[in-house]
Amino acid sequence: MIAFRTLLYKESLRFWKVSFQTVGAPVLTAVLYLMIFSHVLADHVKVYGSVPYTDFLIPGLVMMSVLQNAFANSSSSLIQSKLTGNIVFVLLPPISYREFFAAYVIASMVRGVVVGFGVWLAALPFAQASLVHPFWVLAFVLLGSAMMGSLGIVAGIWADKFDQLAGFQNFLIMPLTMLSGVFYSIHSLPAFWQGVSHLNPFFFIIDGFRYGFFGVSDVSPWFSLAFVTIAALLFAGACLEMLRRGYKLRH
Repeated sequence: MIAFRTLLYKESLRFWKVSFQTVGAPVLTAVLYLMIFSHVLADHVKVYGSVPYTDFLIPGLVMMSVLQNAFANSSSSLIQSKLTGNIVFVLLPPISYREFFAAYVIASMVRGVVVGFGVWLAALPFAQASLVHPFWVLAFVLLGSAMMGSLGIVAGIWADKFDQLAGFQNFLIMPLTMLSGVFYSIHSLPAFWQGVSHLNPFFFIIDGFRYGFFGVSDVSPWFSLAFVTIAALLFAGACLEMLRRGYKLRH
């Protein structure tokens, strides 16, 4: 396990050394979202009956930050290593593809959780701190960050330049997170768009995560948990297969 621990340490240190950019900046962005949207919409949007809109907004912003930063950690690390050529120092040692996968995903989970926790702490002065079901909060934050860490590896392996990775993030990850119910309940949408939202795995992550705070959600948390678990396993399986074959890394 020495190789795994070393690679995990390297990947964790990589983002922590520039925490002002990788942790501080996302926290500030989420707080700005919270201040603007809660100020503009707090008196106009009703969600879950008695839940204030500002309280409703915080779990969505926390999970959005977790997902985006978990993806960014593994994807940016791989594309930088590929373009600078130092990926060879990871591929040459006797590190199995499973250890490679686990180290990158766990480091991504650490960054996502650290950023999410920072957003939650920064948001506490704006709303009441409620946590009805801690198990659901923990389950969805771990599953969501692991899924996005796996997807980040897939994107980092597939992309040959920063433009391709930016396109992946700007045209897939960003729209899916922004349209996943972070700023609204899908019950406020027309029936057609409610159906479209149920095709978005990020919606189930955020909805299940929000259930842990308030005990209410748009869909059953058990269904969300099953959906997210299947999605995470599919992404992990695709990632492991790419690593096993050495796709765009060894060949």
